[in-house]
Amino acid sequence: MEEAKRLKRKPSGSKLPHRFSMVRSFQLADFVTLGNGVCGCLSLMFAMKALLTQNTDFLFSSFMCIPAGVLFDFLDGRVARWQNATSLLGQELDSLADFCSFGLAPAVLGFACGFQKMLDLVVLTYFVCCGLARLARFNATVAAMPTDQNGKVKYFEGTPIPTTLVIVAILAYGVYNGKFWRFANPVYQHEGPFASFSQAFTPEYVWGGEVTIIPGYEFHPMVLMYALSGTLMISRRLRIPKP
Repeated sequence: MEEAKRLKRKPSGSKLPHRFSMVRSFQLADFVTLGNGVCGCLSLMFAMKALLTQNTDFLFSSFMCIPAGVLFDFLDGRVARWQNATSLLGQELDSLADFCSFGLAPAVLGFACGFQKMLDLVVLTYFVCCGLARLARFNATVAAMPTDQNGKVKYFEGTPIPTTLVIVAILAYGVYNGKFWRFANPVYQHEGPFASFSQAFTPEYVWGGEVTIIPGYEFHPMVLMYALSGTLMISRRLRIPKP
């Protein structure tokens, strides 16, 4: 009888958590961080909608989502310190939102503006990977980095990922002034899964034109700003004081 009761007794660790326990555990700063992630997602969707419709209104909506994400990224740290409520969850959430808004979205915007040759795609992928690596390095090393009397990290190793806003501003300026975004409306030709998509734009309407490395392998020199930004993000010798 005692043995039967013991077998029927549920182990203490099997109790299910309360409904929406994760959301209920969020601090106010975490919801602000989610605002950053929302901006990044909307930027990606607006950029895709712009390509589908060939409508620059959607493209400018995509551009505007990035500075909005920067604002949320600025505010979440202030709110966390104001409430004296920081957590590992908030740190990881901040990095994921930053990657979406300042890593993926600027790269997709570059693609939408015409950086679509195969070598362009290599550079854009390098940029995204640099942003991912930079955020992962920060999370892994932040506990060991020197801090001030308030516990704030004294400097960034490499440029912070929100600085990619500069690239977005350059693209927006280019589209506004007619240096990007003129569709050629070509006849579709199947060239395999790794074919370049740049035939959607006339070369003279991609700012800076294009350069041929060898026949069949071209790239747009303006895409090198992504390579520069990515390299500066992962630099460990570059130390920028944190405000």
